[in-house]
Amino acid sequence: MGFEEITSEAPQIATEVADRVLTITLNRPERLNAWTGQMGGELMAAFDRSDADDEVRAVIVTGAGRGFCAGADLGSGGDTFDYNKRAPQGPQRDNGGQFTLRVFQSTKPVIAAINGPAVGVGATMTLPMDIRLAADDARMGFVFARRGIIPEACSSWFLPRVVGISRAMEWVSTGRVFSAQEGLEGGLLRSLHPGGELLDAANALAREIAENTAPVSVALARRLMWRMLGAEHPMLAHRADSRGMVSRGESADAVEGITSFLEKRPAQFPDRVSDGLADIMPWWREPEFE
Repeated sequence: MGFEEITSEAPQIATEVADRVLTITLNRPERLNAWTGQMGGELMAAFDRSDADDEVRAVIVTGAGRGFCAGADLGSGGDTFDYNKRAPQGPQRDNGGQFTLRVFQSTKPVIAAINGPAVGVGATMTLPMDIRLAADDARMGFVFARRGIIPEACSSWFLPRVVGISRAMEWVSTGRVFSAQEGLEGGLLRSLHPGGELLDAANALAREIAENTAPVSVALARRLMWRMLGAEHPMLAHRADSRGMVSRGESADAVEGITSFLEKRPAQFPDRVSDGLADIMPWWREPEFE
């Protein structure tokens, strides 16, 4: 299925591939791109297609209109977060968490281009994304305690790892909405840009990845970096690194990378992510939902 083939009668995201970069746009501008279950499902499907498409080398996630994502759609009022009323059958799972777990598994690097307000799940959904850029007038907030709920989307795992426990607890316990500048100073954001230049900056970064690196190497490096955040000892990284170097060292990509460097020409890496990645962490087991 191509990226243009979203089958919903009223899709809530838009997708476009250009210059080997997939741009996913949250597309409910009349609601500041407020999150719904349908949006979460469409996003996960888009990441499935991204991983299967070797023409996609990097992913950008942004929002349509003046907002990135205003959090969960509160159209159901006080019942918005009553899971028993929404899905009385089967396991009751946080849809935002299912999405962030899918991003965690992505084989392509992911860039968030936060073009406007990003609160609640609009903030937590960006945490497993590798790089976050924002418009200089964007605002963010982990507002859950002010709504009588808790941080979701696996953010209790991601947020302290991104910004440290002290800053994470400050933002979560106050629930305040803060400026992009504060997000930059706290390490949540990589850089700030005038709104009209944000996507250009995100695309420049994505193209730098697409034009210069071996996709299989990037996919394995991403897997190493994120999984090792939870490792109990650097020996686990050494085991995985060693297996990865053996696998990559004998690959056609390594031959091309070195030869192109010596010949002073751009590399044309032949290996494909869709052919599968070496199992450099044979001990890794994906936990199941219980």
